[in-house]
Amino acid sequence: MLTPPDPEAYSRIVWDIVRQIPSGVVSTYGQIASMIPPPQGVDLDDYARLAPVWVGKALNAVSAADAPDIPWQRVVNGQGGISLPEGSRAAAEQRARLEREGATFDKNGRVSLQRLGWDGPDANWLKARGLLPPRPLKTRPDGGQLPLF
Repeated sequence: MLTPPDPEAYSRIVWDIVRQIPSGVVSTYGQIASMIPPPQGVDLDDYARLAPVWVGKALNAVSAADAPDIPWQRVVNGQGGISLPEGSRAAAEQRARLEREGATFDKNGRVSLQRLGWDGPDANWLKARGLLPPRPLKTRPDGGQLPLF
């Protein structure tokens, strides 16, 4: 399954979540996918593998159209890097937008998820939309995950 059963509905959910990411912080494709329950009929293992790709496809549609109300630039890969082709105009635009919002990149072209990682939307916002708590991006100093609540 290369696309969700209803790609338009899935994209709308992704865009609603991305609209919640404040300026100056980032999320990841996987974190966004972790908030969206698997569509009916999609195997859980398949969903875990495909959902971040589906999120990327939804955001690619936004970046191509440059919808100003969806801050697509705030979504990076799981290592904090830009997933667009290196040297492309789109990758340069994403980096420039993030830098304008205060993000800094290390020598490997990554932002610190520990410092800039998003904690996710408000729990009530998620519940009202039937979404799940996000996978945390930040870890505790001892290496464990920060508590969700």
